[in-house]
Amino acid sequence: MKSTVIIKGSSNKVGNTQKVIDFINENNQFDVIELLDYNIGHFDYNFKNAEDDFLPLMERIIETYDTIIFVTPVYWYTMSGLMKVFFDRMSDLLHYRKELGRKLRGKNMAMMSNSGENDRRIGFEMPFIESAKYLSMNYLGDSHAFFSGNELAEDAKIKINEFKNSLI
Repeated sequence: MKSTVIIKGSSNKVGNTQKVIDFINENNQFDVIELLDYNIGHFDYNFKNAEDDFLPLMERIIETYDTIIFVTPVYWYTMSGLMKVFFDRMSDLLHYRKELGRKLRGKNMAMMSNSGENDRRIGFEMPFIESAKYLSMNYLGDSHAFFSGNELAEDAKIKINEFKNSLI
């Protein structure tokens, strides 16, 4: 069993976020979940989305992995919309499926963002850190990847390797 999963929250399956994941996961040591492949609706206070893909996906993640690495592009100074919807749906685990949510306790979370330049703003990581705290997960850290043209910048590769080594 692979104990680490990468959850990709990009609207582009073959864009820069995938390049970052390919670099992090060059030896295919991590499984990758592509959020675009799932039907995950917005949070609903009446849990009208209980039959979409979110809860079965979370069951599989929780039962299979100890560490979750969220990888997201920076869209308008924050995580992607796909990633935000996924995080909002964690509320299902606090109200509708509490027993499942409790199983996140003690698991690990990390985050990797990316954008065209080394311009991630201070505080971008806050929703990930605070969500980990709230869910009693261990936050392992975060990093930011950036590009030089269509390729990962050399400085970014160094930062990504340091980040990856801190997780292993």
